[in-house]
Parts: sequence; structure tokens; C-alpha cells
Amino acid sequence: MINIYFIKLFLALLFLPSILFCQNQTVGLFQYDSDAYNGYTLFSPDEGTYLIDNCGKLTHSWQSNFNTGNSVYLLDDGSLLRTCRIQSTTFSGGGSGGRVEKRDWNNNLLWSYNFSNSTYHQHHDIEPLPNGNILILCWERKSFLEAINSGRDSSAIIDDELWSTYILEIEPIGSNSINIVWEWRLWDHLVQEFDSTKNNYGSVGDHPELLDINFYTGNGRKDWLHCNSIDYNENLDQIIISSRKLSEIYIIDHSTTTNEAAGHYGGISGKGGDLLYRWGNPKSYKNGTISDQKLFGQHDAHWISEDFKDGGKIMIFNNGQGRLYSSIDIISPTIDINGDYVINNNTFSPDSAEWSYTDPNPQDFYSSYISGCQRLPNGNTLICDGAHGTFFEIDSLNNIVWKYINPIINTGPIAQGDSIPSSNNGWGNATFRCTRYSPSFTGFIGKDLTPISEIEINPLPSNCEMTLSLSNKLETEEKKLLYITDILGKKIDTVKKNMLLLYIYSNGYIEKKIVID
Repeated sequence: MINIYFIKLFLALLFLPSILFCQNQTVGLFQYDSDAYNGYTLFSPDEGTYLIDNCGKLTHSWQSNFNTGNSVYLLDDGSLLRTCRIQSTTFSGGGSGGRVEKRDWNNNLLWSYNFSNSTYHQHHDIEPLPNGNILILCWERKSFLEAINSGRDSSAIIDDELWSTYILEIEPIGSNSINIVWEWRLWDHLVQEFDSTKNNYGSVGDHPELLDINFYTGNGRKDWLHCNSIDYNENLDQIIISSRKLSEIYIIDHSTTTNEAAGHYGGISGKGGDLLYRWGNPKSYKNGTISDQKLFGQHDAHWISEDFKDGGKIMIFNNGQGRLYSSIDIISPTIDINGDYVINNNTFSPDSAEWSYTDPNPQDFYSSYISGCQRLPNGNTLICDGAHGTFFEIDSLNNIVWKYINPIINTGPIAQGDSIPSSNNGWGNATFRCTRYSPSFTGFIGKDLTPISEIEINPLPSNCEMTLSLSNKLETEEKKLLYITDILGKKIDTVKKNMLLLYIYSNGYIEKKIVID
């Protein structure tokens, strides 16, 4: 029996999907090669959030009364953490959110909270933490007078106010409350050379750990930073955020107390809430010229998982605003002998990305706004060309091995073959980001992921079926085994573990019904 079992597995591996649709298509699945990483892709372009398999078939969805506030995340318990867009009388603009919801697998609303008042407003992104808390990325309104008192040039406050960056760490309480456990404000870490009568007056070039309040692009509008992503590194206990307007990324210490985060001392780094590292545009702290700029209106700066290729390094969707082509860039920040990031007025390090992806004809891949990227467990990279609602996966040789175009516009799904509305900035199916989840993702255990249908209307005929690789299957069964063990509160030795894995794989998984002696 065991020999037959492995023969079946071997035969299954010989027939992994290699699918390329050549008919006249406008949306849905365009390409699915055998080298693609099999999994389930999450995206949220409107009131709905959708989970599709590699065949482009819907496997699950959630609905809300609100359009997405941009980012969405699946949690380990199978629930959905979703940002929502609500109206604000103070804050409006690209990426506006204001509300966060948590919904269970069956779309029941478990918790929600409006992070919006006359002082602050959530936007773009959030970050679920391992302890169940959530980092909330916010705009924080500063009045004309507050800006002047912090050394802002009055000629660059044309909206009579400034929006700074404010991060909260919150613990969800009950169904609609929070407990604020940590805060960080960029406003506490500014420097300027404009007004010597202010407390933060100093040499910008001598203080790369602080942000020059008078460095801006354009004419100094209120949303002068426009941060658009936030990520957390548990191993380092650090946070990374991305400023689109200044074309820089910043790393700060999360190990501080709130009081330490407001100052320049404390935490693991000993530097309080000051910038531990910055990269992308050295002109912002007088360490270079415009020719040294590396980032151009970027999005989705995040650490790659330690278990993956280039683990621990930083991946960025470099939109290329101004240079008219996009790239996916990976950098590895330089560390000195004390384990600190190299950040001073004599060094911009690294001086370039150590890996980049661009289209062979660079201008053919250009998403001027939103967008994201993700390193996958097999070393491939999933890319969201957000402006055009196009998701594609590349292998280690930069070959495209999977491609899908979002069929949802503001009126809902369109029919296959219909043209996608377009504008100067992109297409009507624009999508902030997409995320691929492994079949072994803990949140999928016990969940029905049977494909339902394609999302688009009148889809093309297809016999596509997503086939899991042997490694995917075994990894999934390992997760199931851990889940069962956790339910029973028992540990099993290696022999029994291997026997149980074979039993589960051969006979199927029945939640809570397997007995272990």
C-alpha cells in the first residue's frame, strides 16, 4: 500500500499544471506554469475581499459595508483584519482609511474601531503583531501655529496645516474598544535650519536620525510625508515605514516605552524614538544630491521572512515616479561592529539595491502609485502592479510563471472580454496590494477552500485545477498534525508522528476525530 501511495504522488508531480491562455482575454487568469508557487491570493479592491487559488477561481470572500481602506490581512485563526474607508471632515486624500474591522471566516463582525477624529486618522496600512495587538499608521494634524513653532517655513504651509505621522499600538478590547499600549510620533523627531529660535534648530547634515521639517517635494502641501506602509520585525523589535512623498524608508525602535519613543534615549537601541536607519533619498538629510536618489514614490517596504530567500533583507516596490518605470528592489542595510545601522552624514549605505527586478523593456512595467511585492517560500516573487490591477509571479530567472488581472471595477465584476476602464493614473481595477498564502497557512486548517468559480462574468472554459506539490502537501499535513496535537493537549514521538502523517494524508483530515494513544 505504501509503495502505491508514493507512486501516486510521483505521478501527480509529473502532471503539475502548465497553463497559458491565448484567447482574447481582458481579465482573470492569463498564465499558470508549473514553477508557480501554489497557494491562495488575497486582495480587496472594493467592499469585498477575495481569496483565489492559482487557477484564478474564488475560494472564499468577505463583504463589508465600507470600501477597503487599502490593506487586508488573514490572521492565524482564519479571521480577516481589514482597513475600511470612512468619511472625515478633517482628513481626505489618497490612502484614506479611518476604520479597522476584524471578521471571522464566515464574515461575522468580531471587532471594529474608528481611528478617526479631528486630530488623527488611520490611512493606507496596519500591521498585526504576534501578540494579537495591531500597529495603526495614522495622519496627525498639526495646526499652522504648531508647524511654525516647530520651525516650518511659513511659505510652505499653504494648506494652513501639516499632517505628520503617528503610530499607535493597540490591543483590541471586546467588540468595539481598544487599549492603547504604545505610541510614536514623528513630530518628536524633527530638525531644522530655518529658525534658530526654536528648540529643534540644528544642522540637518549632522542629525540624520532626525527628519528635516523643511524638506519636502512640490510646494509643501499638508500631506507632506504620505507614508503608505508599515511592517514589524519581531526578531529585531523594529518597525519600518515608507514615505512616498520624500522617497525614503525609515526604521524605528519598537522596544521603547511611549515616553522613550518621544525622546532620544532608551530602548534596545538606546536611541529612543529617533530614526535608526533611513534609505532612498540622501538629499533629504544633506548627504547627497538628486542624482543619488534611489527610491521614487515607493510602496510596501517590508522585511523578507527569515525562512525565505534573502531572508531578513528589505524588499520594496519602487514605483519609479518621475523616472517612468517600476522596479522591485532588495537592500541589506549596512551594520557596524556594534550591531547598529550605518547612518551618518558621510555614508549612504548601501549605495544601491543588491537585487532588482524590472521588465526587459522597463517602461512596460510602470505602476505610478499603490502596488506591492512579496517573496514566496520557493524563492519566487509575487508582484502587484496596483495601478493596473495585475498580479504576476516571477521565478529566480525573472521569468513570469503566473499572471492574473483583477476583474473587479467600481461597479463590480466585469465580463470576460470587456475592456477595463482606464485613466491617466491606471485602470479601473486598481488594487492596493495582493498577498499569497501557503496551503499550509494555519488559518486555513479546518476551512473549506473548494474552488467556487471565476470572479469575472462569462469566464472562458477552463479545466484548470491547482495541484499541490509534495512539499506543500507534507507541510500542510504537519500543520494539521500540530493543530490536532494542540486540541488534544498531547505530544507525540517521532514514530507516531510519521505514522499519523501517513494516516492523515491517505485517509483525509477529520477535525478533532483522530485519537492518539
